[in-house]
Amino acid sequence: MILVATWDSGELGRAGLELLGAARLLDEEASYVSLGDATSEAVLPALTSLVSELGARVVLLPADEQGGELAPRLAERLSGTAVTHVVGVETADGRRRWTRPVFGGKALASVVALAEPVVATVRRGAFEASPDGGGYTQVQLAPLQSADGAVELLGTEPVSSGAALEDASVIVSGGAGMGGEDGFAELEELAALLGGAVGASLAAVDNGWAPPERQVGLTGKSVSPDVYFAFGISGASQHLAGIGGAKAVVAVNTDPDAPIFRTARLGVVMDCRRLASALIDELRR
Repeated sequence: MILVATWDSGELGRAGLELLGAARLLDEEASYVSLGDATSEAVLPALTSLVSELGARVVLLPADEQGGELAPRLAERLSGTAVTHVVGVETADGRRRWTRPVFGGKALASVVALAEPVVATVRRGAFEASPDGGGYTQVQLAPLQSADGAVELLGTEPVSSGAALEDASVIVSGGAGMGGEDGFAELEELAALLGGAVGASLAAVDNGWAPPERQVGLTGKSVSPDVYFAFGISGASQHLAGIGGAKAVVAVNTDPDAPIFRTARLGVVMDCRRLASALIDELRR
Protein backbone atom coordinates (compact mmCIF):
# COMPACT_ATOMS: atom_id res chain seq x y z
CA MET A 1 0.00 0.00 0.00
CA ILE A 2 1.24 3.48 -0.99
CA LEU A 3 -0.11 6.54 0.81
CA VAL A 4 0.10 9.83 -1.11
CA ALA A 5 -0.35 12.92 1.07
CA THR A 6 -0.45 16.51 -0.16
CA TRP A 7 -1.43 19.90 1.17
CA ASP A 8 -3.89 20.42 -1.71
CA SER A 9 -7.28 21.65 -0.57
CA GLY A 10 -10.44 21.50 -2.67
CA GLU A 11 -8.84 20.03 -5.78
CA LEU A 12 -5.87 17.90 -6.75
CA GLY A 13 -3.05 20.20 -7.87
CA ARG A 14 -0.09 19.42 -10.08
CA ALA A 15 2.10 18.52 -7.10
CA GLY A 16 -0.43 15.88 -6.08
CA LEU A 17 -0.67 14.53 -9.63
CA GLU A 18 3.11 14.18 -9.76
CA LEU A 19 3.08 12.24 -6.49
CA LEU A 20 0.43 9.93 -7.91
CA GLY A 21 2.64 9.53 -10.99
CA ALA A 22 5.47 8.42 -8.70
CA ALA A 23 3.11 6.04 -6.89
CA ARG A 24 2.17 4.36 -10.19
CA LEU A 25 5.81 3.31 -10.67
CA LEU A 26 5.66 1.36 -7.41
CA ASP A 27 2.91 -0.88 -8.79
CA GLU A 28 0.87 -1.11 -5.61
CA GLU A 29 -2.55 0.07 -4.54
CA ALA A 30 -2.43 3.75 -3.62
CA SER A 31 -4.53 5.83 -1.26
CA TYR A 32 -4.62 9.62 -1.29
CA VAL A 33 -5.11 11.98 1.62
CA SER A 34 -5.54 15.75 1.41
CA LEU A 35 -4.10 17.54 4.42
CA GLY A 36 -5.61 20.89 3.46
CA ASP A 37 -4.26 23.88 5.32
CA ALA A 38 -3.56 21.99 8.54
CA THR A 39 -0.32 22.52 10.43
CA SER A 40 2.34 19.84 10.74
CA GLU A 41 1.63 19.60 14.47
CA ALA A 42 -2.01 18.70 13.78
CA VAL A 43 -1.23 16.40 10.86
CA LEU A 44 1.53 14.33 12.49
CA PRO A 45 -0.58 12.21 14.89
CA ALA A 46 -3.36 11.80 12.32
CA LEU A 47 -0.97 10.57 9.61
CA THR A 48 0.77 8.26 12.09
CA SER A 49 -2.55 6.57 12.87
CA LEU A 50 -3.60 6.44 9.21
CA VAL A 51 -0.38 4.82 8.02
CA SER A 52 -0.65 2.19 10.74
CA GLU A 53 -4.32 1.58 9.96
CA LEU A 54 -3.69 1.13 6.23
CA GLY A 55 -0.48 -0.82 6.70
CA ALA A 56 1.20 1.50 4.19
CA ARG A 57 4.76 0.58 3.29
CA VAL A 58 5.45 3.91 1.59
CA VAL A 59 4.30 7.47 2.27
CA LEU A 60 4.90 10.07 -0.44
CA LEU A 61 5.00 13.77 0.43
CA PRO A 62 5.90 16.84 -1.63
CA ALA A 63 9.46 18.07 -1.08
CA ASP A 64 8.39 21.48 0.18
CA GLU A 65 8.95 23.14 3.55
CA GLN A 66 6.05 21.36 5.22
CA GLY A 67 6.93 17.98 3.71
CA GLY A 68 10.56 18.41 4.75
CA GLU A 69 9.47 19.17 8.30
CA LEU A 70 6.97 16.34 8.50
CA ALA A 71 8.84 13.44 6.83
CA PRO A 72 11.58 12.70 9.42
CA ARG A 73 9.21 13.17 12.34
CA LEU A 74 6.65 10.81 10.81
CA ALA A 75 9.32 8.22 9.97
CA GLU A 76 10.61 8.33 13.55
CA ARG A 77 7.15 7.74 14.99
CA LEU A 78 6.61 4.81 12.64
CA SER A 79 10.10 3.37 13.24
CA GLY A 80 10.66 3.68 9.52
CA THR A 81 13.02 5.55 7.19
CA ALA A 82 12.90 9.07 5.79
CA VAL A 83 14.27 9.64 2.26
CA THR A 84 14.23 13.25 1.12
CA HIS A 85 14.27 15.00 -2.28
CA VAL A 86 13.58 11.84 -4.26
CA VAL A 87 13.99 12.18 -8.04
CA GLY A 88 13.62 8.53 -9.04
CA VAL A 89 12.55 5.10 -7.78
CA GLU A 90 12.75 1.55 -9.08
CA THR A 91 12.12 -1.93 -7.75
CA ALA A 92 14.83 -4.55 -8.24
CA ASP A 93 15.10 -7.98 -6.61
CA GLY A 94 12.09 -7.12 -4.49
CA ARG A 95 13.78 -4.04 -3.02
CA ARG A 96 12.99 -0.42 -3.75
CA ARG A 97 15.87 1.83 -4.71
CA TRP A 98 15.31 5.53 -4.19
CA THR A 99 17.39 8.04 -6.12
CA ARG A 100 18.23 11.40 -4.59
CA PRO A 101 20.83 14.12 -5.28
CA VAL A 102 23.90 14.39 -3.04
CA PHE A 103 26.93 16.70 -2.76
CA GLY A 104 24.90 19.75 -3.71
CA GLY A 105 23.42 18.06 -6.76
CA LYS A 106 26.79 17.00 -8.23
CA ALA A 107 25.92 13.31 -7.95
CA LEU A 108 22.97 10.97 -7.47
CA ALA A 109 22.78 8.34 -4.74
CA SER A 110 20.75 5.13 -4.87
CA VAL A 111 19.28 4.43 -1.43
CA VAL A 112 17.78 1.19 -0.10
CA ALA A 113 15.85 1.62 3.14
CA LEU A 114 16.58 -0.88 5.89
CA ALA A 115 13.32 -0.21 7.72
CA GLU A 116 9.76 0.37 6.51
CA PRO A 117 7.58 2.29 6.12
CA VAL A 118 9.56 4.67 3.93
CA VAL A 119 8.48 8.30 4.18
CA ALA A 120 9.75 9.98 1.02
CA THR A 121 9.58 13.60 -0.10
CA VAL A 122 9.42 13.93 -3.89
CA ARG A 123 10.93 16.80 -5.85
CA ARG A 124 8.70 18.79 -8.17
CA GLY A 125 9.13 17.89 -11.81
CA ALA A 126 10.93 14.61 -11.09
CA PHE A 127 7.97 12.43 -12.14
CA GLU A 128 5.37 12.77 -14.86
CA ALA A 129 2.00 13.85 -13.52
CA SER A 130 -0.59 11.10 -13.36
CA PRO A 131 -3.44 11.64 -15.87
CA ASP A 132 -6.20 13.75 -14.35
CA GLY A 133 -9.42 11.78 -14.17
CA GLY A 134 -10.54 8.28 -15.05
CA GLY A 135 -10.20 6.84 -11.56
CA TYR A 136 -12.62 5.87 -8.82
CA THR A 137 -12.30 6.21 -5.09
CA GLN A 138 -14.22 6.31 -1.87
CA VAL A 139 -14.06 9.58 0.02
CA GLN A 140 -13.86 9.75 3.80
CA LEU A 141 -13.58 12.86 5.95
CA ALA A 142 -11.84 12.89 9.32
CA PRO A 143 -11.45 15.88 11.67
CA LEU A 144 -8.00 16.65 13.03
CA GLN A 145 -7.31 17.14 16.68
CA SER A 146 -6.45 20.67 17.66
CA ALA A 147 -2.78 21.46 18.10
CA ASP A 148 -3.39 24.66 20.06
CA GLY A 149 -0.52 25.42 22.40
CA ALA A 150 1.95 23.17 20.60
CA VAL A 151 3.46 26.07 18.65
CA GLU A 152 3.92 29.68 19.65
CA LEU A 153 3.55 32.20 16.81
CA LEU A 154 6.29 34.79 17.17
CA GLY A 155 5.53 36.85 14.07
CA THR A 156 4.39 36.83 10.46
CA GLU A 157 5.73 38.15 7.18
CA PRO A 158 3.64 38.96 4.10
CA VAL A 159 3.99 36.56 1.19
CA SER A 160 5.42 38.19 -1.90
CA SER A 161 3.18 38.64 -4.91
CA GLY A 162 3.60 36.82 -8.21
CA ALA A 163 3.17 33.32 -9.53
CA ALA A 164 4.31 30.38 -7.42
CA LEU A 165 7.77 29.21 -8.48
CA GLU A 166 6.82 25.53 -8.38
CA ASP A 167 4.00 26.00 -10.90
CA ALA A 168 5.58 28.57 -13.23
CA SER A 169 6.41 27.53 -16.79
CA VAL A 170 8.83 30.48 -17.10
CA ILE A 171 11.12 31.65 -14.29
CA VAL A 172 13.23 34.80 -14.48
CA SER A 173 15.85 34.43 -11.77
CA GLY A 174 18.49 36.90 -10.60
CA GLY A 175 21.73 36.69 -8.70
CA ALA A 176 24.49 38.93 -7.42
CA GLY A 177 25.03 40.30 -10.92
CA MET A 178 21.70 42.15 -10.80
CA GLY A 179 23.33 44.63 -8.43
CA GLY A 180 20.42 45.48 -6.16
CA GLU A 181 16.68 45.95 -5.70
CA ASP A 182 16.40 48.08 -8.87
CA GLY A 183 17.69 45.14 -10.87
CA PHE A 184 15.06 42.87 -9.37
CA ALA A 185 12.35 45.42 -10.15
CA GLU A 186 13.34 44.97 -13.81
CA LEU A 187 13.09 41.20 -13.43
CA GLU A 188 9.60 41.58 -11.98
CA GLU A 189 8.56 43.53 -15.08
CA LEU A 190 10.22 41.05 -17.42
CA ALA A 191 8.55 38.11 -15.67
CA ALA A 192 5.16 39.81 -15.92
CA LEU A 193 5.62 40.35 -19.67
CA LEU A 194 6.57 36.68 -20.09
CA GLY A 195 3.77 35.41 -17.86
CA GLY A 196 6.26 33.90 -15.46
CA ALA A 197 7.63 34.17 -11.91
CA VAL A 198 10.73 35.72 -10.36
CA GLY A 199 13.34 33.58 -8.64
CA ALA A 200 16.59 34.43 -6.86
CA SER A 201 19.92 32.97 -5.87
CA LEU A 202 21.06 32.65 -2.27
CA ALA A 203 23.34 35.68 -2.69
CA ALA A 204 20.43 37.85 -3.83
CA VAL A 205 18.28 36.72 -0.91
CA ASP A 206 21.10 37.27 1.59
CA ASN A 207 21.49 40.82 0.25
CA GLY A 208 17.79 41.47 0.83
CA TRP A 209 16.98 42.00 -2.86
CA ALA A 210 14.43 39.17 -2.92
CA PRO A 211 12.35 37.43 -0.20
CA PRO A 212 13.40 33.95 1.01
CA GLU A 213 10.41 32.24 -0.62
CA ARG A 214 11.87 33.21 -4.01
CA GLN A 215 15.17 31.40 -3.42
CA VAL A 216 16.00 28.59 -5.84
CA GLY A 217 18.57 25.96 -4.95
CA LEU A 218 19.62 23.30 -2.48
CA THR A 219 18.45 25.34 0.52
CA GLY A 220 15.59 26.93 -1.43
CA LYS A 221 13.06 25.57 -3.88
CA SER A 222 13.44 23.00 -6.63
CA VAL A 223 11.77 24.11 -9.85
CA SER A 224 10.96 22.54 -13.22
CA PRO A 225 9.91 25.29 -15.65
CA ASP A 226 9.96 25.07 -19.43
CA VAL A 227 12.47 27.93 -19.47
CA TYR A 228 14.71 29.17 -16.64
CA PHE A 229 16.43 32.53 -17.17
CA ALA A 230 19.52 32.95 -14.98
CA PHE A 231 20.51 36.63 -14.89
CA GLY A 232 23.81 37.32 -13.12
CA ILE A 233 23.93 33.89 -11.47
CA SER A 234 27.34 32.21 -11.48
CA GLY A 235 25.95 28.71 -11.12
CA ALA A 236 27.24 27.32 -7.83
CA SER A 237 26.38 23.66 -7.26
CA GLN A 238 23.87 24.62 -4.57
CA HIS A 239 21.89 26.66 -7.10
CA LEU A 240 22.17 24.09 -9.88
CA ALA A 241 20.69 21.49 -7.52
CA GLY A 242 17.41 23.40 -7.64
CA ILE A 243 17.08 23.77 -11.43
CA GLY A 244 17.76 20.21 -12.55
CA GLY A 245 14.14 19.86 -13.67
CA ALA A 246 14.22 22.86 -16.02
CA LYS A 247 13.69 21.91 -19.67
CA ALA A 248 15.92 24.76 -20.88
CA VAL A 249 18.27 27.19 -19.11
CA VAL A 250 19.16 30.58 -20.56
CA ALA A 251 22.23 32.03 -18.80
CA VAL A 252 23.36 35.66 -18.88
CA ASN A 253 26.68 36.53 -17.24
CA THR A 254 29.70 38.71 -17.91
CA ASP A 255 32.06 35.85 -16.98
CA PRO A 256 32.39 33.42 -19.92
CA ASP A 257 33.79 30.79 -17.56
CA ALA A 258 30.84 30.89 -15.13
CA PRO A 259 29.66 27.34 -14.26
CA ILE A 260 26.08 28.23 -15.20
CA PHE A 261 27.06 28.10 -18.89
CA ARG A 262 27.80 24.37 -18.63
CA THR A 263 24.14 23.81 -17.76
CA ALA A 264 22.64 26.32 -20.19
CA ARG A 265 21.11 25.59 -23.56
CA LEU A 266 21.65 29.23 -24.51
CA GLY A 267 24.39 31.42 -23.04
CA VAL A 268 24.82 35.18 -23.41
CA VAL A 269 28.06 36.83 -22.28
CA MET A 270 27.10 40.41 -21.48
CA ASP A 271 25.83 42.64 -18.68
CA CYS A 272 22.63 41.01 -17.43
CA ARG A 273 20.82 44.28 -16.71
CA ARG A 274 21.46 45.55 -20.24
CA LEU A 275 19.93 42.41 -21.70
CA ALA A 276 16.98 42.51 -19.28
CA SER A 277 16.24 46.10 -20.30
CA ALA A 278 16.50 45.23 -24.00
CA LEU A 279 14.13 42.31 -23.61
CA ILE A 280 11.62 44.45 -21.74
CA ASP A 281 11.70 47.11 -24.49
CA GLU A 282 11.26 44.47 -27.20
CA LEU A 283 8.37 42.76 -25.40
CA ARG A 284 6.61 46.07 -24.82
CA ARG A 285 6.64 46.66 -28.57
